[in-house]
Amino acid sequence: MSFDLDAYLAERRRAVDAALERFLPAADTPPATVHEAMRYSVLAGGKRLRPILVIAGGEAVGGSMDAVMPTACAFELIHTYSLIHDDLPAMDDDDYRRGRLTSHKVFGEAIAILAGDALVTLAFALLAENASLDVVTEVAQAAGTFGMIGGQVVDIQSEGKSVDADTLEYIHSHKTAALIRAALRSGAILAGASPAALKAIGEAGSSLGLAFQIVDDILDVEGSLAELGKTAGSDRRKKKVTYPEHFGLEASRLKAKVLIEDAKATLAPLGPRAEPIRALADFIFQRRS
Repeated sequence: MSFDLDAYLAERRRAVDAALERFLPAADTPPATVHEAMRYSVLAGGKRLRPILVIAGGEAVGGSMDAVMPTACAFELIHTYSLIHDDLPAMDDDDYRRGRLTSHKVFGEAIAILAGDALVTLAFALLAENASLDVVTEVAQAAGTFGMIGGQVVDIQSEGKSVDADTLEYIHSHKTAALIRAALRSGAILAGASPAALKAIGEAGSSLGLAFQIVDDILDVEGSLAELGKTAGSDRRKKKVTYPEHFGLEASRLKAKVLIEDAKATLAPLGPRAEPIRALADFIFQRRS
C-alpha cells in the first residue's frame, strides 16, 4: 500500500497549529501589539514543512510526534521570524506573504522587527525547556552566521553581480538548506538516533534543503501571486542570484531532481520508518507554492 502523504501532512499540520496556538502569547497579553503581530505572521498558514521535518526525523528512528513537538514549533517560529525580516524594505521589500499583507505593511516596520526578534527569542526558550544542549547548538548554528543568516548576507551582497556556481551553492545551502537539515537532524537527535542514522538523515536534509531552494527559484519565475502567496518575479526585479538565472530553468529542474533522488537513496538504510521523509522529498520537488 502506498504512503498517504496528504493524510500525513494534514494530521501533522493540525497538531503543529494547535501547539503553536498554545505556545504563542495571547493577542491581548501586554504589550498586545507585538503579540498580535507575532500571531498574525505565525498563524497565517503555510506548509509547516520545517516542523513536520522535525517530526519525520524523529519518527524515522522510532521517536514520537509529541516528544519533539516543542522543538518542531521552535523551527516554525525561527522560519517565520526570518520571513518577517526578509520582507522588510531594507531587505527584500515584499508586500505579500502567505497570501496576505506582510507584517510591516500591517503593523509598521518597528513592530515587525520586534515581532521577528520576539519569535526567535521564544523559539530558543522552547528549545531550552524541551530539547538537549546538542539540539540547541544545532539550531543556533543553522540559524546563525554559519547558516541562514550567513547565506542571507552573501545573497544580499551578490545582488546584481555575476557570481560563480560555488557562491550560488553557498548562498542556497546556507540560507535555506541549513535550517531544513537541522530540522531533520534535531528530530532524530531527540529520538536517540544512532551515529549512522543521524549521518544519513543529515545528508538527506542537505540535499532536500538545496532542492527546496532551487524549486523556490523556479517557482519565482513560473508561479503567480495566487499560487505562491507572495509576489512572483521578485528575484529578477531585485537581480537576485538564482539557479534559473545562472543555469537556466531545465538544468535547474534537473539539478533539483537529482538532489531529491540522492536524498531518497541516502535514507534507504532506515527502511520503512523513513518513508515520510522520502514522500516529503517528492512533495518538495512537485510543489507549486
